[in-house]
This record gives sequence, structure tokens and C-alpha cells, in this order.
Amino acid sequence: MKSSVSSTQRAAPGRPRKLTATLLAGALLTSSGCAVANSAGGDTGRADGRTLRVVLTQEPPTLEPCEASLTGTGVVVRSNITEPLVERDPASGELNPLLATGWERTGPRTWTFDIRSGVTFQNGAPFTAEDAAFSIERAVNSDLACNVEGYVFGDDDLEVEAADDRTLTVTTEEPDPILPLRLSFVEIVPRTTDADAKVRTPIGTGPYAVRSWQPGAAISLNRFGDYWGEAPPFARARYVWRTDAGVRAAMIDKGEAEIAVALDPMEAEKDTTAAYPNNETTALRLDGREAPLDDLRVRRAIDLAVDRQGIIDALLGGLADPAGQLVPPGVVGHSDTIEPTRQDIAEARALIEEASADGVPTDRRITLVARNGMFSGVSETAEALQYQMERIGLRVRVRMADTATQLQYQLRPLPENVGPIALLIMHGNQAGDAAFTTSQYLLSDGPQSTFGTEALDRRIAGSAALSGEERQKAYAALLAEQNESVVQYTHIAHMSGLLGLSSSIRYKPDSASGDELRLAEVSPAEGAKD
Repeated sequence: MKSSVSSTQRAAPGRPRKLTATLLAGALLTSSGCAVANSAGGDTGRADGRTLRVVLTQEPPTLEPCEASLTGTGVVVRSNITEPLVERDPASGELNPLLATGWERTGPRTWTFDIRSGVTFQNGAPFTAEDAAFSIERAVNSDLACNVEGYVFGDDDLEVEAADDRTLTVTTEEPDPILPLRLSFVEIVPRTTDADAKVRTPIGTGPYAVRSWQPGAAISLNRFGDYWGEAPPFARARYVWRTDAGVRAAMIDKGEAEIAVALDPMEAEKDTTAAYPNNETTALRLDGREAPLDDLRVRRAIDLAVDRQGIIDALLGGLADPAGQLVPPGVVGHSDTIEPTRQDIAEARALIEEASADGVPTDRRITLVARNGMFSGVSETAEALQYQMERIGLRVRVRMADTATQLQYQLRPLPENVGPIALLIMHGNQAGDAAFTTSQYLLSDGPQSTFGTEALDRRIAGSAALSGEERQKAYAALLAEQNESVVQYTHIAHMSGLLGLSSSIRYKPDSASGDELRLAEVSPAEGAKD
């Protein structure tokens, strides 16, 4: 990305540098002390060389496969317990065969998939096209209200048919050039799975099967002996959870875990950590329904007020790149020509003064809402943004919220009569296509959009029907248009994740690691297998 600091140019990982004097003046950048270790987490077990011990941030809300697009669920389930028909290579973006060995578009609205033979579910049943058809019906067409249905498929149902054991056809309501990519989010389960209720203990075709789930303590997996692919190196895996990042890091240092997720950037300088781009983009969503945020000049001024690099260096440990759009490099639609806005306090103040002279109530207080625990340093980032917005003449208060409260502001139906809201969001596009961003965040009535324009809505609809280079150009153009005519978002940073890794293992994280931590890709340091 030309406009961002590239991975080779990025500041060396280390302790965050101080913000510039401009940013620090008057800013309240307080540090929070370490919390007491989460007493609800279970014992990770002893280091026996056969068990891969992973410490998460929280207990998964569910292991239901149709909810695997939720990070807390997918990090355990996806590619470990269950598998999809198709998988996306996080590095190249290419689609690779998994439970389907091939696919082709056999009609304007129809795709045909060749189903892999010789695959067995963890309950001993053979995998066939009927199971694939059932899994799609259950996840997309049923009343289960699966997360994958709304996020990936919207309101559209699919017509699914198993012509025989090895042939599956899927027909969409409208032509869909990226249906195979969408189906990479549907985890395959046996057709004996409950179709009317979500399950607690999933059965899949993956390299590991659930051994036990002790609520509030641990989840244990065993290697699946009849797995169709290569056997994973570790015979067992055990997940526990600790809410405090410092505790998770200490568990690596003390030999109590082999992998710890979501560490604090303060840990980045250690030999036992690995940083990776995680496809997450942090931004301020400006609610254009309320004054003064309903004025384009005010929204532009806020965009100009933000010191992106200062926040990254001081509060994110240098482990991020300044952002000028909601999708990071590697996602279809990302544009190298869109540069992050450079801070310009003088121009921002002039825009606020111009709007105020025209009667815009720029002195009306804006509430900046951010979620506790969204990322390390989130409260300090919110305070820095508050200070930067107040420097240009706006009145801002910060409200740190829990997840449930933050979701009330993030998702439609949006709350009424709460005044102007600037919502700090973190959007992840793990699917690799801007369609999943624009349909949620840029459509006028998108589930996570507060407003938009009819012109942009038409461009979003037109882009969805394209493929190849035409699709790339169309989405890049509409992302640029958002920055010109709508400015609903003040983009801040393309984020990175930080894993703790014991010296006893070898694992190279990629952009998917935060959502589907593939245990089969982890090996003992000496490369030996059990």
C-alpha cells in the first residue's frame, strides 16, 4: 500500500514511543494497571510434548459451526473441528479445494461442486454431497439465525441439490460471481445434526474432535484418527482463557501454554511473540443523522484532525499502518491510490469555523463511544481522539462501553435521541472481498451504517455483480467515492495481532490466525511428530 507504512518500513516493534508534543499537550493518556488473573480459567495441564496448550482472551460463546464466523468461535472450530468445501489462502487470496475438489459456474446463477471422496465424519459416517447440501440449508436457509447467514449471505436463500454422492449444485437468487468464496464460511456437518437447534458439541471432518468442554474452565480436543488429510503433529489440544493480556503473556514465559492470543504491544520486543496483519481496520464511524455530524465539513474536519501515526507509535506499539479505507491490502477492492489523510489542524479548524458561521451547531457535544477490550490501548486511543477533535473546536466526551452496549450503537436498529455519536469500530474483512464491507458499512441502510447516498448505493449494487479486474476497479472506486462525498468514516489504522509463542513450537501466523488458529500448522520445535 503506497499510502501506508509498509511492513519493511514499519517502526521496529518495541515499547510505544511518546506521542508528539502536539498530540500530548492536554491529552490524558493514562495507563491501566494489570488486572487480577481470570479465576474462571482452567488449568492448562502439564507440558507433555503431546498436548498443544492455547490460552484465549475469553471462553468461546458457542462451538456451533454455523457461528464460526464469530472470532470467539472460529478460533477453535474452523479448520480444526469442522471444515468448509473451499478455503481461501490468506496470503494469495486464491481459493483452494478442501471438501470440494473442484467447482465451476454451470449457469448464470448456478455453481457445481465436485465433492471429495474418502472423507469420514468424527462420528464415523461417510461425507457425501447430501451432507454438504444439508449444511448449507441449515446455515443459510433455516430459522437458526446463524451469524454466517446475515454476515455472508444477507437475506438471500440458496437452492441446493445433491445430484449424487459426489455432485452438489448451488443456485443463487441473483447471479453471484463470488459464491465459492461465500461458501468458504459454511462449515460442513453431518446431516444427522439437529436442524432446528444449535449444537453444543460439533461433529465435523477436521483433524481434531471435541473431547470435553468444561464450562468456565477448558475445552479439550483429541486428534481424529480417521482424518482424511495429513495427521496433525500434536495428539491433543487444550484451550483455556484469561482476560488479562499480561497474564496470557506470563503463561508463555512460565511454560504454562504454547500459544497465547491477543497480547499487548508492550510484549512485542520479546523473542516469544510474533506480530501479523490481522485484517482488522480501526475507524471512527460518524453518525450523519445528527448535527453537527450531519454536515460534510464537520466530518471532513474530524478526518483531518487525527494524527494516525502518532496514535500508532504511542498507543499501538508501532504494530499498525495508517488507514485511508476500511479494507486492508490483500482484500479485493483495496486501492493503493487511496492515501490516509494527513493531519492538518489549521484546515480542520477552518472547516469547523465555516460550518459554525453557516449555523451548524458545532458546539453541540459529541459522544465518542468505544468498547472496553476492543484492542490493547483502546481507552487511551479514545482519549487521544477526543483531544484531537477538541483541538479543532468540537466538544467531545468519551463513553467506554461493554460489548452489549456498544452493539446497540453499532447495529441497526440504531438508538434514537442519543445525540451525535462517533463510534470507534474495528472492522475485520477476513473474507477478502470488499462486498462484505460495503454491504454492511456503506449501504445507506446497511446493518452497520448510519447513512449514505443513493448514488453510492447504486455503485455498491453494480460492483457486486462484477468479477475479476472489473470487480477490483469498481470497489476501489466506490471506496474512494465514500471518502469524497460521504465521509462516514475517519479511518485510523490497519491493525496487527500479536501472538505469544513458546520456544518449544514452530508456527507462522498469517492474516487468518486471529479467526481460525489452525492447530495442524503448529509443530514441535524439533519438527518431530507424535
